[in-house]
Amino acid sequence: MTDRCNLRCQYCMPEREYVWLPREDVLEFEEIERLVGAFTSIGVDRVRLTGGEPLVRRELPRLVALLSANGAIRDLAMTTNGVLLDEQASALKAAGLHRVTVSLDTMRPERFLALTRSDVHSRVLAGIAAASAAGFPLKLDTVVMRGVNDDELVPLLEFGASVGAEVRFIEYMDVGGATLWSREKVLSRAEMLSRLQGVYGPIEPLLEESSAPAERFRLPGGRVFGIIASTTAPFCRSCDRSRLTADGLWYLCLYATSGVDLRGPLREGASVPELASLLRSVWGRRADRGAEARLSMSARAPLVAAGDLRRDPHLEMHTRGG
Repeated sequence: MTDRCNLRCQYCMPEREYVWLPREDVLEFEEIERLVGAFTSIGVDRVRLTGGEPLVRRELPRLVALLSANGAIRDLAMTTNGVLLDEQASALKAAGLHRVTVSLDTMRPERFLALTRSDVHSRVLAGIAAASAAGFPLKLDTVVMRGVNDDELVPLLEFGASVGAEVRFIEYMDVGGATLWSREKVLSRAEMLSRLQGVYGPIEPLLEESSAPAERFRLPGGRVFGIIASTTAPFCRSCDRSRLTADGLWYLCLYATSGVDLRGPLREGASVPELASLLRSVWGRRADRGAEARLSMSARAPLVAAGDLRRDPHLEMHTRGG
C-alpha cells in the first residue's frame, strides 16, 4: 500500500533517514484493483495488504471494499503494526477485510520504545483489542532476536492466548533493510522449540499440506503457534508468494534485487487479459531460491548495505511488503 511507516523497527527500518517512492508513482486504488483482477484471472486467490504500514494510506477501507467485491479472492488479509488499528478496525471489517495480522515484538513498553523508536505500545494493544472486538481472526507476528526479545517467547504466547490470537515467531531475516543483521542475533526454530518445551513440555508438530510460510505446532492442552524459519530452514521450493510494491514493481522473491514493472503497462492502457498474459509469462520462468542461496553462503552478512538502499528504495523490505 505504501513504503511509509510510523515506526522504525530495528529489524526493518533501523536507519535515521530514508529515500521514499515518488508520490506520483504510487498506484491509485483503481489501478491496484485492476492489477489484482489480472492476478486473480490466472488463479491467485489470496491477497494481503502490507507496507510499510498499510494503515497510513488514506481511505484504505475504500480499497478493501473494491477488492472484496472480487469474488475470486477467498482470503483478503492485512498485516499491520497495529498503531492505527483501533480507529480503523470496524471500518475495515465492514468493508470486507477477512483477517488481520499484527506485528508485536514485545510485551514491555520500554522495550517497545527501544525497538521501534516510538512510545505507542499501548496503542498497539488497543488496536489488537479493537480487531478482536470487530470479529477478525487474529495472528500476532514476532520477529525474535537473540539478546533483544528472545526472553519473551512465553509471555507473548500467553498474551496471544488471552486475546484469541495465534502467535507466529519469525527468525530474524537478513533481507533488504535489515542493516543490523548478524548470524549471532538469529534465534533458530530449533532453539525456540527447545526453550518452549522446557516450559510447556512436549510440543507436537502439525503435519499440514500448505504453502504458508509458518510451520505450526501444538502445545500440551491444544494451543497452536507457528514458527517462520526462513533464515535457517528456507521453504523456497514450496513458496507461492510474490510482492507488489506501492508503485507497481512486482517481486517474485523477498530476496530479489530486481522486479518487473507493471505500472508502465498498466498506465499505458494494457487490458486485464494483456496484464494477465505478462504475469503468466514471468511467473512461468520463475527460478528464485533467495533464502536457500543465502543459507549456502559461508560469509553471510546483511543482504544490502545502507548506502545501496538509499540509492534504490525498492531494495527495502518496507517497500516490497516483507
